[in-house]
Amino acid sequence: MESRLAFSAADLAQTRFAVSPMWEVVTSFRLLREATEPPLHRRWAAQVRPRLERAGLDRGWLAALIPGAGYLADFLNPTPAGPFPELPAELAAIRRSTPEQVRSDLAVLAAKSRPAPRLRLLHEEPEAALEKVAAEIETYWELALAPYWPRIRQLLESDVFHRARQVAEHGSAHVLNELHESVSWDAGTLRLVRRHCELTRDQTGSGLLLVPSAFAWPRVLTRSVAPEPPQLAYPARGIGTLWEPRTTESSDAVAAVLGRSRALLLAELDTPASTTQLARHSGLSAAAVSQHLTALRNAGLVTGHRTGRSVLYARTAVADALLTPVG
Repeated sequence: MESRLAFSAADLAQTRFAVSPMWEVVTSFRLLREATEPPLHRRWAAQVRPRLERAGLDRGWLAALIPGAGYLADFLNPTPAGPFPELPAELAAIRRSTPEQVRSDLAVLAAKSRPAPRLRLLHEEPEAALEKVAAEIETYWELALAPYWPRIRQLLESDVFHRARQVAEHGSAHVLNELHESVSWDAGTLRLVRRHCELTRDQTGSGLLLVPSAFAWPRVLTRSVAPEPPQLAYPARGIGTLWEPRTTESSDAVAAVLGRSRALLLAELDTPASTTQLARHSGLSAAAVSQHLTALRNAGLVTGHRTGRSVLYARTAVADALLTPVG
């Protein structure tokens, strides 16, 4: 099957990129629902799945709204207002979804599978249920994406900046042709091959929103809601190296400034971990680890994310830069 999206000069002028936290929520949750281990995200999935099961998110609102394959409810991916929106802004847009849009999306989901009880409640009382959906998304974000967001966001932003340079050097047609093997540009028309849903200009607004994703691979995904611009989520460049251990060859130099214990903890936090895990791996006492983490957090080198009764600590992009060899 092939879909075709016609472009006028105005449509091409309104084509833009955006990094969307909600697209990462939707695509990553769908990936975790797959029966097989995701080859590119195995390290991440192995850490995240147990947390979601303990929190009951494997059988909550997102599980009802995001099937393992097929249609994704459009209201979960509102059009980003700018190039780098934060999750709260996108959640606010979800809460503003009209009952008509929610029920329209649910009708499509119901046609594909038997509706879950939560979806019936969402149909009957959309405004109240959307608050519960948004709250669960916030919990999912803290458990599955927030500890890793600096790494993921860096990947997505690098993709946007790379393609922006390509537009400047070679033009928009070149960039559209390079997005994905199923996407091509020819004579003012964007063609999408092997799509499960039709994408045409009369179903959407003007322009095009291109959204790089760490979890969409190996496919491209679309959203068409008039009068908003169509969205196309595509696999970002460099996904294969996203979860590779980061080099810490500069840890000795960092230790000279921060102290050896704190440099050791930063090196251990290549993978997010709790105070107990860090104490076990580093040989430091839990009290000492806690004290060092407080100092590192105050300095903007680590972030803390609550997961049930414990807190998961992660390195920030600033810490990654400190540990990366120069030259």
